Amino acid sequence: MMTPPVKSGPRYNNMIQSDKVRVIDENGENLGVMYTREAIEQAADVGLDLVEVSPNADPPVCKFLDVGKYRYEAQKKANAARKTQKTQEIKEIKMRPNIDDHDYETKMRNVNRFIGDGDKVKVTLRFRGRELSHQQLGMNLLRRVQEDVAEIAKVEAYPRMEGRQMLMVLAPK
Repeated sequence: MMTPPVKSGPRYNNMIQSDKVRVIDENGENLGVMYTREAIEQAADVGLDLVEVSPNADPPVCKFLDVGKYRYEAQKKANAARKTQKTQEIKEIKMRPNIDDHDYETKMRNVNRFIGDGDKVKVTLRFRGRELSHQQLGMNLLRRVQEDVAEIAKVEAYPRMEGRQMLMVLAPK
């Protein structure tokens, strides 16, 4: 017995493997359970294909449809879903441990905007020279950032050192 070539999408006509199927006609009327061959013949009489719409049901549910049109509609629906999907980006904010108040406020405004847009924010604190021996200043600054965004964001990755940088990742709540 030769198996039909594997195609993506729903099985239709002779690709349907079960002996009996529940049939729904082109108008949405339930015609009941019948033999697959008989259902294919009835679909051909009205100029349509027998398409398996719910293969996991018992017996499988098939419908009288135009296969090309059905595939096209399904592809259009998938493309529309992909278009409306928002990918979450990671935005980075870089600071220094001895940042001034006004600079800090500007950076925080950007953090709030990024989180409001639904993006994750990676706060990078860069230490230079002797600042490395005062890591508690950096930790206090990141704690301040954490407290300032507590209502709109949660900490996804707590502050950690990576070489000369201290990192923390915030995600929208």
